[in-house]
Amino acid sequence: MPQHALIRDALGALPILAVLAAVYLLPPDTSLGEVRRAGALHVCLPPLAPPFVTGDAKAPGIDVELLEALAGDLGLMLAPVPEPAMGRDFNPRSWHVTRAACEVLAGGVVASPMTRSFLETSSPYAETGWALLTPTSPAIDLHGVTVGVFAPPSGLERTALSARLRAAQAEIVIVANAEALVTGLREQRFAAGVTEKLNADRIAAREGFFVDWFPGNLPRDPLALGLWKGDLTLKRAIADALERRTRDGTVAAIVGRYLGRS
Repeated sequence: MPQHALIRDALGALPILAVLAAVYLLPPDTSLGEVRRAGALHVCLPPLAPPFVTGDAKAPGIDVELLEALAGDLGLMLAPVPEPAMGRDFNPRSWHVTRAACEVLAGGVVASPMTRSFLETSSPYAETGWALLTPTSPAIDLHGVTVGVFAPPSGLERTALSARLRAAQAEIVIVANAEALVTGLREQRFAAGVTEKLNADRIAAREGFFVDWFPGNLPRDPLALGLWKGDLTLKRAIADALERRTRDGTVAAIVGRYLGRS
């Protein structure tokens, strides 16, 4: 082979060798070891986000109970860290949460592309989307009626929902919380209500309302736990524990208790 060809091939291999060297020189991921040395799994949560975080010590919420089980499997104590910004904005970049505060983020985290651009996510433990609540009949024509909408900061896509309601010429009333939505439905000020699916299931079980996915094939998204990018050993440990708890029925039992299914 001519000398110039050898030089060309050697130069061509340099970028590959550089990448391999960079990978080799990366510091080892110590995320799981650091958490175990601390003895606690710190989890950032919104102060209140039913049914994921309820503020009730006897029934603290789906995510809190799930994380208590996972932390126990890892030999850790669960250390919740309330983060008010998580309850005000659906964009994870607006939460101003850092690694110094917690290792895991939870409380109804939707594993959307926006979330995944900022965080790693666990495998899903449930599915969410927009749901329709009706107090008197499972079937309702939304054309021209008044609809109460509680849009929690869960990361659900809102544009398509708004377009469907406008197309039906529904009168949209935005409410600040689930209690206001329920009151409007009870008092028949709203012919129907719209909110996140798991919260809708919880409300329907408690109030005797009818609930179903919002009509029209709106997007549905997985619910998951958020972790910091690069924390691979911790992510794998949590993934393994979540898989075991899914297989043994723990996850379904926890979710079912809060949604009136057990």
